[in-house]
Amino acid sequence: MVKTLSALLFCLFPLVVMAQSTVTVADTTKLDADTIAQKDLIDIARSLFKIKPRKISATEKKKVYFSILPISSSDGRSGGRALFTSTSLAIYLGEPATTNLSSFIFTPYFNFKGRYGLPIRSNIWLNNNQWNIVGDTRVLVYPQYTWGLGGKQPEGQRFLVNYNYGRFYQTVLKRIKPYFYAGIGYDLDYYQDIDSDGDVTLHSFTGYKYGTTKDQNVFSSGVTFNLLYDTRKNSINPLPGAYANIIYRVNSKMLGSNTNWSSLYIDLRKYISLTNSGPKNVLAFWSYFWTSLTPGTPYLNLPSLGWEPYQRSGRGFVQNRYRGDRLAYFETEYRRDITRNGLLGFVLFANVNSVTEPNTHDFVYWHPAGGTGLRIKFNKKSGTNIAIDYGVSKNFSSINLNLGETF
Repeated sequence: MVKTLSALLFCLFPLVVMAQSTVTVADTTKLDADTIAQKDLIDIARSLFKIKPRKISATEKKKVYFSILPISSSDGRSGGRALFTSTSLAIYLGEPATTNLSSFIFTPYFNFKGRYGLPIRSNIWLNNNQWNIVGDTRVLVYPQYTWGLGGKQPEGQRFLVNYNYGRFYQTVLKRIKPYFYAGIGYDLDYYQDIDSDGDVTLHSFTGYKYGTTKDQNVFSSGVTFNLLYDTRKNSINPLPGAYANIIYRVNSKMLGSNTNWSSLYIDLRKYISLTNSGPKNVLAFWSYFWTSLTPGTPYLNLPSLGWEPYQRSGRGFVQNRYRGDRLAYFETEYRRDITRNGLLGFVLFANVNSVTEPNTHDFVYWHPAGGTGLRIKFNKKSGTNIAIDYGVSKNFSSINLNLGETF
């Protein structure tokens, strides 16, 4: 942990300086009392390298915030070593007083076990929050273990599946009334050259017949109907507020899908401030329910831990550890500043998940995990933290690094 943190800080300082040269193009002309007291890695870099902030004209307003995290570390999701860079761009696309902070996150990575990818995610808020546009595009080479269906599969009973993966999700939501949105979207998943090592096939290992044929390409193309309630101003580092999202997805052969199938995803989050002033002291709650509604759902599209839309669930578990027709997930996190200037903080978290059994379709086995994490403020204006989390579950532990909070 100490080595990881040291390497992280060593890599970050030069890039903090580079990021600052971009960030100061449009800085704020005045700050509130709480912001003045805050400190981040950009401030430390300025002090370390004796960089003087340029003078800001009275008409300039800061609207763009940039953060970058380059690191070599263990891959908490799959094991082994990985190289990745997480770049976060936060921007106001309207008046900051009435418009949420939009975010763009680009996280290219390479795993020394042959996994690499180019994921880009965006959450765009137009002026006065009249429209919200959410995007998720990925191109991945993704060999990954699967344990089959249900929650009782032994740790050693796993199966390596090789495939290339392309994703294109886009959703447009219109504000109906304050904080409440409705919209429509399009989701595309393309699994290419689904293969396995040896004579055993994914079909024979799982006993599941949809999307498990050797060397098969699986195409899922569908329309989504979306409802959103969001009182958070900043999704990168949510302050007290609430979030609820319902996604109903309908895939059709008319749109190119291999089979007709549908699914439902319900995501609920709540953030409670335990103090009215001073350092951050927040309780955060997250739960989601994800279910396949019809037969014919391809195996790799079935609900699976760590594969929900934001791909952040299951700290302390290997991604994909549990898969079934339905998945229920609950997580609680306590967030607290260590220093009053907000530079350092910590979190404590616990989560539990369950998937339904293939024969009974009941939730039978519940799997807990827990852990702690360190927070280092990279950019105080956008609230972007470097998140270093250590999670533990039965037979597994992981270190996860992110820009921004997990949820």
